[in-house]
Amino acid sequence: MKRIIRWFATGPDSPPIADPDRIHALFKNRRLRVFVWLVLGYGFFYTCRLSLSVAKKPMLDEGVLSVEQMGIIGSMLLLVYAFGKFFNGFLADRANIRRFMSIALLFSAFTNLVFGSVSNFTLFAVLWAFNGWFQSIGSAPSVVSICQWFSHRERGTRYGLWAGAHNIGEGLTFVGTALIVNALGWRWGFWGPGIACVIVAVILYINLADRPQTYGLPCVADYKKDYSAGKPTKASTGSLQLLVLKSPIVWVLGLSSACMYMTRYAINSWAIFYLQQGKGYELVEAASAMAAYPIFGLLGAVFSGFLSDRFFGARRNVPTLLYGLLLIGSMCLFYYSPPGQILIDAIALAAFGFAIGGLIVFLAGLIAVDLMPVGAAGAVKGVIGLFSYLGAASQDWISGILIENTKTVVDDVTTYSFDTAFYFWISASVVSMLLALFAWNKRPQE
Repeated sequence: MKRIIRWFATGPDSPPIADPDRIHALFKNRRLRVFVWLVLGYGFFYTCRLSLSVAKKPMLDEGVLSVEQMGIIGSMLLLVYAFGKFFNGFLADRANIRRFMSIALLFSAFTNLVFGSVSNFTLFAVLWAFNGWFQSIGSAPSVVSICQWFSHRERGTRYGLWAGAHNIGEGLTFVGTALIVNALGWRWGFWGPGIACVIVAVILYINLADRPQTYGLPCVADYKKDYSAGKPTKASTGSLQLLVLKSPIVWVLGLSSACMYMTRYAINSWAIFYLQQGKGYELVEAASAMAAYPIFGLLGAVFSGFLSDRFFGARRNVPTLLYGLLLIGSMCLFYYSPPGQILIDAIALAAFGFAIGGLIVFLAGLIAVDLMPVGAAGAVKGVIGLFSYLGAASQDWISGILIENTKTVVDDVTTYSFDTAFYFWISASVVSMLLALFAWNKRPQE
C-alpha cells in the first residue's frame, strides 16, 4: 500500500535549471501538451459517465430496468462521485497528476465494459457506484494541473477552455453513443465508450505531467512574474486545505453549485427521455436536438473565462449573474414549448448549454479557486464537488420518483408527466443564482 501511495504522490523537486532558454522551452512544450490533453482527456471521462443516459430508453423498452431503478443507479454514481470528489480533491493537491488522472480513466473504462456485459439490477448499481469513484478523480486533478502550469491572469481563460471539455464528452455521448446504441443495441452504449477510454487513458499517461518543480522548473507565478493573487505561499498543504474548510464563502458557493448541478444533471439524465416520452421524438431526433446543448455549452464555457479575464479584470460576479438569468429563461422555454417544435427545443437546449457552460466555470470552481490559495486548489474543488454532486444525486433520485409517480397507463400504453419535475428543476436554478450573489464583492485570500 505504501508503494502504491508513493507511486501516485507528486515527486520531489529536482535541482533548479539555470538556463532561462531551456526553462522557457520546457515550459512552452509542457504547458501545451498538458493543457491539450487535460481538455481532451477530461472530455472522454464524460463518455464513460453519461452512457447510461443514452441507453435508458432501450433498456426500459427491453424491460431490463424500470425508471425508478434507473434513478437509483444514477444516484449511486452521483453519491459516490460526490464524496469521491471531496476525498480525491484533497489527494490531488499531493498527487502526481499524470498518474492519478490516467489510471482513474482506465478503471472507469473497465467498469463500463463490465456494465455492458451484465443484466442484474444489483450488479448495475454496484458497478455504477465504482464508476462514480473513478470518475470523481477527473476534475480536481485537472484544476490542480491548470493552477500548477498557468498563472492567475491566465487561469480564467484556460479554466474556461478546460471546463468546455465536458461538452466535448457530452457531444460524443449524446450523438456518437446514441448512433451506436441505435445500430448495435444498448450494451454497445457501454462497450464503445469503454474501449475508446482505454486508448485515451494510455495517451494521458504519456502526455500529462507532474508539478513544474519536479522537472527543475520554477513555479509558474515566478516564471510568468504574475503575483496578482499574491506571491506563492510557504505554508504547508495541510494548513492551506484547513483554510479552505473554514471558509464560509466556499460553503456558500458549494450550495449554489449544488442547486445549479440539480438543474444541469436533470437535463443530462432526463432530457433525452423527456424528448422521447414527453414530446414524441425518436431517439436519433432527440439526440440531434440534444446536440445543441454540448456545442453551445462549449462556447459558453470558453466565452465565460475570456469574458471575465478580458473585460472584468478576472472578476466573475457580473458574468455569473448574466449566465444565471439565461439558465432560468432557457429552462422555462424548454418546458413550455409545444411538442413537435424541434427547432425551439434545440434553441432552448442551446441556451441552456451556453448558460450551464459558464456556470460550471464560475460556480463549480473558478470563483472559489480564485479566492483561496493556489496550493489548495484540489481541496477547493473537492469541497465544491461534494456539494455539487450531492445536489446532482438528490436530483436524480427525486426526479426518478416524481416522474415514475406521475405516469399513467391506458390500454397498456404508459405516459409520463414531467410537470412536477420541471417545477423542481427550475426552482433549483433560481436558488442557485440567489446564493451566488453572496460572493459579489469577495477578494482573493493570500
